[in-house]
Amino acid sequence: MIWVEETYTLPPEEARQTIRNYFRQYRQKIYKTHVSHWHLAQDEQIYFVIRRLSSSPSREQFIQRLTESLERDILVQQTVNELRKRLEVDRVVLYYFYSCWKGQVTFEALSQPEFSIMGMAGPDECFNQEYADWYQAGRFRAISDIENESIAVCHRDFLRSLKVRANLVVPLLNRQGLWGLLIAHHCQGVKFWTLAEIEAMQDAAVRLEQSLAILKS
Repeated sequence: MIWVEETYTLPPEEARQTIRNYFRQYRQKIYKTHVSHWHLAQDEQIYFVIRRLSSSPSREQFIQRLTESLERDILVQQTVNELRKRLEVDRVVLYYFYSCWKGQVTFEALSQPEFSIMGMAGPDECFNQEYADWYQAGRFRAISDIENESIAVCHRDFLRSLKVRANLVVPLLNRQGLWGLLIAHHCQGVKFWTLAEIEAMQDAAVRLEQSLAILKS
């Protein structure tokens, strides 16, 4: 349980920056912990009592947005952690689109630290409207071995640059369309994706899509 409390006021913008710093520090602390701590963070109710802003609806709305953002972070990180273990793969990531088919990896779970691609912005030069339409229709893509799959050369080269040998991609959709991609990578060899594994990824994507925090973002 975390309490952040001050009894005096600051100008609104300065107070907002103070609140952002509290959240940033807490997120960094969570990112460095193991999955068990994510369960703990999710199970405990986190209280933020911030009095540096005078009481107003705008303050409450601002705090609510930050709280929802933190809850979303916890939900997504827990999801990728659980998927990586269940699928027994080297990496599971969430790729978030912040503009028209441009985005970056914002969450990851790894078998080994050297497989990290956190913050990787891309995009894959081959990702175009055709790919976007495919995922916006709710379809998935499973590749057991990129070296023997009929894919564009630019896409194969992109996957090689990420040390990917096999991958499984399912879309994350919200009211506006394609919000992001939930992606499983196996780097140390080929992997033949089972129906159960594909369904596990799809189920996880649906849970994230149904999260109020995801739908609002």
